[in-house]
Amino acid sequence: MIDGFMAGLAAFSSWQVIAGLFAGVIIGYLVGALPGLSAGVGMALLIPFSFGLDPIVSVVMLITLYMASEYSGAIPAILVNTPGEPSAAITALDGYPMRQRGEAGQALTLSILGSAGGSVLSTILLIFTVSWMTKFALAFGPAEYFAIAVLGLSLISTLSGDSVTRGIIALLFGLLLTTIGTDPVDGIPRFAVVEGFLSGVPFVSALIGLFALSEVLRMLETADEPVIPLRNIPSVSGQFSLIRPHTWNMIRSTLVGYVVGVIPGAGASIASITAYSIQKRLSKSPETFGKGNPEGVVAAETANNSCMPGALAPMLALGIPGKASTAVLIGALAIHGVQPGPLIFERNPEVPYSMYIALLVGMPFMVMLGLYGTRLWVQLTQISRGVITAIVAATCLLGTYSESKDIFSIWVAVGFGVVGYVLQKVRIEPAPIILALVLGYLMESNFRRAMVMSGDEISIFYMHPISMICLGIAIIVFFLPLLPSFGRQKAQIEEQIHH
Repeated sequence: MIDGFMAGLAAFSSWQVIAGLFAGVIIGYLVGALPGLSAGVGMALLIPFSFGLDPIVSVVMLITLYMASEYSGAIPAILVNTPGEPSAAITALDGYPMRQRGEAGQALTLSILGSAGGSVLSTILLIFTVSWMTKFALAFGPAEYFAIAVLGLSLISTLSGDSVTRGIIALLFGLLLTTIGTDPVDGIPRFAVVEGFLSGVPFVSALIGLFALSEVLRMLETADEPVIPLRNIPSVSGQFSLIRPHTWNMIRSTLVGYVVGVIPGAGASIASITAYSIQKRLSKSPETFGKGNPEGVVAAETANNSCMPGALAPMLALGIPGKASTAVLIGALAIHGVQPGPLIFERNPEVPYSMYIALLVGMPFMVMLGLYGTRLWVQLTQISRGVITAIVAATCLLGTYSESKDIFSIWVAVGFGVVGYVLQKVRIEPAPIILALVLGYLMESNFRRAMVMSGDEISIFYMHPISMICLGIAIIVFFLPLLPSFGRQKAQIEEQIHH
């Protein structure tokens, strides 16, 4: 390990590598802040420009872009309820209400410090646990992936607002949407009324429509209202104290994000949802989640950023992409003649250790850029609602088109924008729909594969210890929030009987 770090540090003696680190962070901020341009898209766009560069320069630039874009998706999520990254949708649940209260500066500060803490701690975990954590991931088969998806869907109660019933309705609607497209096992088209739906409902379009364009329609109703004045923004030196009360929340969410990241296919969205749900359960004021509780912002941002180093573990040790962004990174390494997998630590040790150093060294620069830019970010909230509405709408449509290069995706986003607006009117939160779109395909495809493997024996799900434990936890998590309502109903019935 020491030799590997020495090789990585030697690579950082080059000014080109340092320049690549700074360029990656700056480009990552821009990519993550634009709706539709995810980390994977940004990395894919940057790869052609890296052909003539040294492999270490390319890797450092791509990995820091990945890191910065994972955070910067929180900026539009907090300021205008427009998640720059899918995982930032959970951040918006409490970040945007804080902005509406005039606390945009505090929300942005907590998000950047939580992201930084989660990224640094999970990078340290990656360095020391990459070997045995990837062995654990090898034990996951279709039954385990199905159980994890069910566990994620069971967290619906934490994203349902005031009514679990409405949340279940939204979840079922989202699961119905996942049946559109090609059958994951048989390859038969299902409900694909137009060719654009053959690969399923475009996720980025649905996300932007439900969260952003629906908000544009809602903002049009109040375009003439005066701008909410901002409270005093703390100085840069004093901002670090804001995270102190959330230390344990940050450590706990880091562990959740890293473990979820190691599991291939799980992703930052699941990490954010899980950490957010755990913090809500442990909070002294769970009823304030979704209404501007800083604990929710810290939990979501810490988890989704700590998920990124976790996703690197199966990529480096096994050559398996943990998510779309690491799949792009594998392609970039292959272009430069580097093959991720167990032999990378023997043949090209400078590559993984350069990644570790880039994550640790690039983080202070990312934090400073975020904190010193806080005053600039919050000034955006002082623009009139009419101007913001026009900018957000144009950005959303541009981001949607940039992600797919297809006009059909724009129409899908507009359609989901109308659906999201109608759902707001009947007080149904869009988050459960996004949760279903993230996990629905994972659940169905792995259920089908598990049944094929077992010869249609349902016992495969409770014969495997990991899947059985996950399903058991899912049942408890789903029904636990319902017990208080049952208790209240019972008390009301008893009171009526006594009267």
